[in-house]
Amino acid sequence: MVTAAPSTPFSLSPVSFTRRRRFRHFTVPRTSASLSPDVSPLLRAAHHTVDSYVKSGMVIGLGSGEGSDMAIRYLGQQLRSGSLEDVVGVPMSARSASEAAKSGIPLKHFRDDFQIDLAFHDADAVEESTLIAVIGRRRRTHDEDDYILRQKASVSIVKAADDAVFMIKEEHYKAELEGSVPVLVQSLNWLAIAEEIDDLYLGDAEVWRRASVGDAGPLGGDFPIVTSDGHNILDVIFTTPIPSLASVAKSLDTIDGVVDHGLVTKTRCTVVIAGEAEVRSVTLQTSAVEGGL
Repeated sequence: MVTAAPSTPFSLSPVSFTRRRRFRHFTVPRTSASLSPDVSPLLRAAHHTVDSYVKSGMVIGLGSGEGSDMAIRYLGQQLRSGSLEDVVGVPMSARSASEAAKSGIPLKHFRDDFQIDLAFHDADAVEESTLIAVIGRRRRTHDEDDYILRQKASVSIVKAADDAVFMIKEEHYKAELEGSVPVLVQSLNWLAIAEEIDDLYLGDAEVWRRASVGDAGPLGGDFPIVTSDGHNILDVIFTTPIPSLASVAKSLDTIDGVVDHGLVTKTRCTVVIAGEAEVRSVTLQTSAVEGGL
């Protein structure tokens, strides 16, 4: 059974960045004049994402999740009204492709040679100090299964984009994060890979293979999820605050058989935070950024 045994907490060394990382914080109390004051914070965040970051002529990575669905629908409205023109979407899942098609957004399928100007996506969690995002955590509803199965496409498109915008609810934007990190692994030797990951974080995390039905225990039961690329998904479930997401990403990248993971580090990204009272945005760039409000 691939579960962690009590041990000395692991120590992760911080990753040194070669460029200065600067943040710009600003508040957007009203995202769109057409929205009434009682609309959901996530809807305001979705409108702000399209209004502030999508420009005519762009190729846009269309993410998955509740906020991304709203942003896709609003993007379609802007195209139909003529406020935006010549925008092409690259969907990250069948769900986002369906929303875009219904909204009248022209689509292209992702290829490695694509120039993607911007990608937006729902984040499950974001680390305040680095803006490293966690995406691809397990959902509890059936309609999220396709997104789970297409996780690698989601991660690849976000990483390929020149800029990324992550929409997130305020309670998931924190200095210290816990919870799971999804990891795509080769299915043929998944158990050995899981044991190696387990050894890395002994005492601080449990490693479970994701099942397609229910929880099914650490091994994933008789019906583990197999992605469209033929990979398994491991959930590395941290039970204590994670000292550094950057160090976790770096250590996972060194393991043979790890195909990808749900930790996204971008040198140019923005987090749009949906709070009850306001929408806030935090921007990270590797070069100096002029002071904001």
